[in-house]
Parts: sequence; C-alpha cells; structure tokens
Amino acid sequence: MAARLPSWAWVSGLTAGATAAVVALAVQANHGPHPTAATAKPSASASAGAHGPAEPKKPSGPPALPQESGTGRRVVYSLGEKRVWLVDATGKANRTFTVWPGTVGPQPGRYSVTLRIQSIKGSDGVQIEHVMYFTKASGVNIAFSNALDGASPPPANGQKLGGIRMHKEDGAALWAFGDQGTRVTVVN
Repeated sequence: MAARLPSWAWVSGLTAGATAAVVALAVQANHGPHPTAATAKPSASASAGAHGPAEPKKPSGPPALPQESGTGRRVVYSLGEKRVWLVDATGKANRTFTVWPGTVGPQPGRYSVTLRIQSIKGSDGVQIEHVMYFTKASGVNIAFSNALDGASPPPANGQKLGGIRMHKEDGAALWAFGDQGTRVTVVN
C-alpha cells in the first residue's frame, strides 16, 4: 500500500511547478520578437470630417522672447511666465528657463546687476550660489540665485523673500552670462 501525501504537499508542489512554468515562459517571451504598434496619423481631411475642423498646431519649444523687452544684450525676466531669457547683443535669446520667484517681486522695468556674490546663505536659510542682485522692492533685495544643492525652494512660511531661484545649471549659465552692470528687463 502506497503512502498518502498530505494535501498541503500537493498544493505546494503544484504551486512551485506553476511558478517555474510561468518563469520559463517569461524568459522565452523576453527573447522572442517584440511587436510594435503602428502609429498611423489621420490626415487633416479625415480629422476635419470626423471631428470638425482641424485644430491649429501649437508651437513646440519654449515661449518666445517677450516683444516689449528692450534691445541689445540683456537678461529678461517675465513675472507672469516665471521665466528668464538670456539675450545676446543681436537680440537673439540664447537660453531660456523657468524660475521660482520669491514672495516679493520686482516691478516691471529696466534694471542692471548691481552686485554678484559667488556663494552665501539665503535669507530663507538655504545655501545659495550665483547670486546676482538687481533691485530692491518693499525693503527686500531682489536677486537671481540657485540653491547650492540644486533643490527648489521650500514654501516661504510668510517670510518676505526676494530670491528668484532657478535650477543649478541655469544659475551657472546666468552667472557666466551676466556681470555687474548687465541689463535686466522685467516684464509682466
């Protein structure tokens, strides 16, 4: 007479076998051909007929330099777009990037960089670098900078802060672009 196996042994054996089969099939599937989906784009006439008139294509890339931002070599800062453009002497924007403004901002107008400091502790207690001061508003110094560790600024918790923070690589680019006296144009 044969010894009878307990039911847990059968379940464990079947589970182990099924797991091994699934792993084997997954390895085989990984080595086989991978199908790709065809990406057919509907023609403009097909889109217009089925869904109404075709939508105009939105421009790709960063926003254009604001029209009323002056001429010549300058830094342009848009309050509304929270964006900076570095503009060469021919009027071409060579770089643009987004920023995190402080709680106190400058008024629209024309300024120039008055002081540059390589590294300092910001008024919010964060170590910052590439600090470029260009005006004062409500008794607070307004300056471009980036956090030394590259982090975005934390919420201000009611503090009056005039730092306009940016990513570390953008801070380095702005620092290389602007010396003391470089023009800064602030637009809405």
